Amino acid sequence: MSDVGRRKSMTHPLRDKAAVSGIGETAYTRGTPKSGLALQLEASLAAIEDAGLSPRDIDGVVPYFPGSGIAEDFAANLGLPDLKLSVFVPMGGASCVAAIQTAAMAVATGVCNHVLISVGRTGYSGARVSTRLQQFPQFALAAEFEAPIGMFAPAQLYAQGARRHMALYGTTARHFAEIAVVTRQHAILNGNVVMNKPLTVEEHHASRMIADPFRLFDCSLESDGGAAIIVSAADQARDLRKPLVTVMGVAEGHPESPASIAQRPDLLEFGLARAAPRAYAMAGVGPQDMDLAEIYDCFTFTVINQLELLGFCKKGEGGPFIMDGRIKVGGDLPLNTHGGLLSQGHVVGLNHVIELTRQLRRDAGKAQVKDAELGLVTGYGDMGDGAVAILRRAA
Repeated sequence: MSDVGRRKSMTHPLRDKAAVSGIGETAYTRGTPKSGLALQLEASLAAIEDAGLSPRDIDGVVPYFPGSGIAEDFAANLGLPDLKLSVFVPMGGASCVAAIQTAAMAVATGVCNHVLISVGRTGYSGARVSTRLQQFPQFALAAEFEAPIGMFAPAQLYAQGARRHMALYGTTARHFAEIAVVTRQHAILNGNVVMNKPLTVEEHHASRMIADPFRLFDCSLESDGGAAIIVSAADQARDLRKPLVTVMGVAEGHPESPASIAQRPDLLEFGLARAAPRAYAMAGVGPQDMDLAEIYDCFTFTVINQLELLGFCKKGEGGPFIMDGRIKVGGDLPLNTHGGLLSQGHVVGLNHVIELTRQLRRDAGKAQVKDAELGLVTGYGDMGDGAVAILRRAA
């Protein structure tokens, strides 16, 4: 791997100024008596403890929207005496990674020292994923164009892009199955997962159709759980409890016609196409430098398309690219080493950030990628919003 620290590019003012200093998760389950707020608070306390901080040190919060907690809930329940920033980043599954950009700006400019990003979801016991889009203001445009032809659930909305990719490039259900099967293998290595039994290609193909071409195992889980991270000023995080993991690059992007897939000139255009070049430029690295990737896997197809948009392979070559063990732990590009949304749990992708941080700390147990130093994590939300963060082990 190249020495990313010696790149002769101009240094972006945000590069390496922020660090992921603390990570925390609850158990991922299907069934819980806890509220979304309770899950957020539990994960938040775990992240604060992991960083070696106290709640009094937290001076910024970015809760998930729409969720169960607002700034006042955190201040009241955790005891945050000097809260300087509270922000929502309403980008669906891209929210958590995009929130890293917001938090990085806050700590790099001295507005905050330690920003808490958290999610608590009762996606199985409470509000299901299929109803989430209707909670966003931008759903009004989808209601005008998609809803009249029966498209309401995310699987229906995103299936049209998958079918388009298949028609244009010859992508197959076997390619989708590879994502689902490998992700399940990684989940079993993890332990804190909803799906802990092996999955075969044959079982994938035999699972019931949800929205053509998506079958059951092409779709992310409806599950319960909480996750949280602390983003700190890098100079302060250096003296905290865990190895330093800095934010080299981070960006968000929005597709053309961001509120309606049906009105988009290109069904395969995601906001990640705009975000990725900005994140790479900020970090001074490229896809060839990555030791692993944690890709938002709401559906198997979206992983394949994002790999193309990120530059790991050419457009249309994502299906063949992921085959032959390339995305397994031990392969050229280990992918979703925790099990992802497909097999670990659905906390809007914040578990992807946690896993990448854990990998770069060399603390990922049986799923550890050898000598991991640099990786990226993506978010994908709503009708194609995208975000990417590039993290590196700096100690």
